[in-house]
Amino acid sequence: MSVVMKDAIKIATRDSYGNVLVELGKESEKLVVLDSDLAAATKTGVFKKVFPDRHIDCGIAECNMMGIAAGLAATGKIPFASTFAMFAAGRAFEQVRNSIGYPHLNVKIGATHAGISVGEDGATHQCNEDIALMRTIPGMVIINPCDDVEAKASVRAAYEYDGPVYLRFGRLPVPVINDATTYEFKIGKGVVLKEGKDVTIVATGLEVSEALAAAEMLAQDKIDAKVINIHTIKPLDEELILFAAKETGKMVTVEEHSIIGGLGSAICDLLSVQEPISVLKIGMEDVFGESGTALQLLKKYGLDAEGIYKKVKAFVTKYNADATGENVVK
Repeated sequence: MSVVMKDAIKIATRDSYGNVLVELGKESEKLVVLDSDLAAATKTGVFKKVFPDRHIDCGIAECNMMGIAAGLAATGKIPFASTFAMFAAGRAFEQVRNSIGYPHLNVKIGATHAGISVGEDGATHQCNEDIALMRTIPGMVIINPCDDVEAKASVRAAYEYDGPVYLRFGRLPVPVINDATTYEFKIGKGVVLKEGKDVTIVATGLEVSEALAAAEMLAQDKIDAKVINIHTIKPLDEELILFAAKETGKMVTVEEHSIIGGLGSAICDLLSVQEPISVLKIGMEDVFGESGTALQLLKKYGLDAEGIYKKVKAFVTKYNADATGENVVK
């Protein structure tokens, strides 16, 4: 299980990515790492130091990098193509779709610097659309880990999985909420972090720890929130989501991504057909980000614990009022 501690160690999942690649590199010579002149930022530079012959710097040519990764996969290698999410999902979308997705090749895409927590780099580099783009590619697995422990476990799981995987990592150091000695990662299986009966909060990535903190605040207002970590957005843990929907009757999704096409949309696609309930999607609205520190931006766009708390409280309060008829004009 996972716990949230105020003094928890904070580690950026991009660091986790670089470190676990070194571990995997020692275990298998099939692993090859590609980068597009960003090894210091994506943290694949640590792999390059240990395995210089298995690290390929493709230069600022992300589309070519995806093609090279596809070729390596076709020869039996297991390539990890690494760059910023904006370039991996955005600039190289056609190559990912046609050269990796269509032939269903065994390529892993390590997309770092996702979401508005990229901060001062600004709107051009704050990719809030990557999950939506990758969801449209048939057979693409999408993983968005919440902390260091989960990030390392997810990379291992991706390595062992036969097929294309999109791994989403962040620049901002986030609390380590999972216990490395007991944590188990399974592709397509969510994790219940807190039980609750009044509302379900489903979060992904760095928003998981924020959602847990928000749940503690909600408890002070006697709102008992169930919290679920969905690290794998595709394939989605439909069984867990449907069970939670029936259990609490209302759901909130939280993601550092556009509310269009991401986790919230995936869950609404499911619930609208099988278990129609009220859903509140918390994420980036139909806007671009802006320059600022990661913490400033998370606060401004209501993606920190306090922002989540306020939105969930208002949602639950309105839902309960509507259910009892208190909002009916007489």
